Amino acid sequence: MAMRPSPRGVALYFRKLGPRTQVALCQLPMMLIVTILGIVTPFGWPSLLTSPLYLAGIAIPLVLFVACFLTPWERLPRSAYLLIPALDLLAIGLLRNSATTLLPGLVVLVVFPVIWLAASGMLVRSSLILSAVGPFFIMLPSAAAKFPNVTAADITPLVLFPLVMLAVSLAIRFASVNMRVQQRELQAMGEELRELLAASREREELLMTILDATDVGIVAVDSNGDQLLANNMMRRWQQTAAPAGVVPADHSEHRVFAQDKVTPLPPDKRPLRRAVEGESFADYLVWIGEGPQQRAVSTAARPLMDDGGRLTGAVVVYSDVTGLVEAMAANEELVSNVSHEFRSPLNSILGNIDLVLEDSDGLSALTVQRLDVVQRNSERLLALVSDLTLEASAALNVHPKRTDISGLVETSIGSAQAHAERSSVALVADVPSPLWAYADPLRIGQALDNLVSNAIKYSPDGGTVTISAAGTEDWVKLVVQDTGMGMVPEDAAKVFSRFFRAESARDAAIPGAGLGLSITKTILERHGGAIACASALGGGSTFTMTIPTPSSTAP
Repeated sequence: MAMRPSPRGVALYFRKLGPRTQVALCQLPMMLIVTILGIVTPFGWPSLLTSPLYLAGIAIPLVLFVACFLTPWERLPRSAYLLIPALDLLAIGLLRNSATTLLPGLVVLVVFPVIWLAASGMLVRSSLILSAVGPFFIMLPSAAAKFPNVTAADITPLVLFPLVMLAVSLAIRFASVNMRVQQRELQAMGEELRELLAASREREELLMTILDATDVGIVAVDSNGDQLLANNMMRRWQQTAAPAGVVPADHSEHRVFAQDKVTPLPPDKRPLRRAVEGESFADYLVWIGEGPQQRAVSTAARPLMDDGGRLTGAVVVYSDVTGLVEAMAANEELVSNVSHEFRSPLNSILGNIDLVLEDSDGLSALTVQRLDVVQRNSERLLALVSDLTLEASAALNVHPKRTDISGLVETSIGSAQAHAERSSVALVADVPSPLWAYADPLRIGQALDNLVSNAIKYSPDGGTVTISAAGTEDWVKLVVQDTGMGMVPEDAAKVFSRFFRAESARDAAIPGAGLGLSITKTILERHGGAIACASALGGGSTFTMTIPTPSSTAP
């Protein structure tokens, strides 16, 4: 279906024409009507060909049309062309009054010059007067010819028709004024929009300058994963991720690997795909590229929502953490090597002390006591070395399976019972049986043993340690609560940091290296769970482990 040109488009086209063409187009309707009338006259009203006035009325519009092209309007005042519609009124008067009996309806041709005069927007008073006076003088001869036998029917057209033309002129004048006002408003709006567009472009350039100045890659995508914006750093990441000599058609061809640096990440695990699916995440580590150019990248994503809460896209940030990852790996390797070197001489010391103590009949009591001190401290050092080795290990592997948590609690209580009795601490369990979770029984048992052992150790004046649990369709929450010395909230927030020890524990001279809770947190995170601590100084501590259930992790 063809599109109709808009009035604004027609106006713009008209303004591009020269003054002569513009005037000629305004005269064109009158000229066409008169031309048709001149062609038809010999066949319909041949008697009119003998009337000089009629022939003059036919000739004047035609001559005026030719004059429209010949007159240098660009050199004359703008209002000069209004002479054309004024002469058209004269021509219509000649036509109408020379053919009153045969063609009385020719008077309607007055509408053409009246419209021209009214729409011109110039010489307002003169145009209005001419729009009324012109039709009046056109109608006057036919009424005067009947004088003195003039009737009301003869007077009515003489008065009514000029008033109608005046009303038409006023209506067109008002419409033209209103249209010009709207045009000025549209021009003002257009100018405002151009200013806003320029300001928007400046802000966009400023935004891109700021984004390009950052040392992280930033990319914005729509809900289909198509790229909307990317800074220079992000484009460099995309070049690094692309196969050599290939410009990938989409992000699915990028070389993105898991933390082992060799296993390609499946599409649904890649940062951009996760972001497009509406996930919000932080510190998601991937490796990009291959060979010497391979880099460790920490990614974070936030979804973009419209006012209705519908997902419209996402923003993903890529940060190069290769140096940090390599430094951590070197640190872990150093700790692991040092721990390994400590373990061998400590095992040798403990082995020899055991042999000496087994045959201690010839030793004095003081010597045996001192050997016991050496043995106890050596065992403590060996336990510390074991904790360091475990904490430094980047491969704290877990093998989750369907596990009854109540059985792990029972085993942990049995192991800690002797320690609790020596410390005058009561152990209480409130765990439904069975209570299933998706967990590695060895690692969760280790985490539970750490929490129970700490609860007993940090209750030096006795008290109660309660192990409780509850399950839902998605999670199992395991809580270890004690009535011991507790800690201030500021320390509780840092308690899972490596080597951190609360001030209350240091003041009480309770031994420890500050690694057990860090290891426990690592175990829970490897399960996809979490651990939290709530404590008050003198009011005991509560540790809550959250473990996924089989239904929440099933494929």
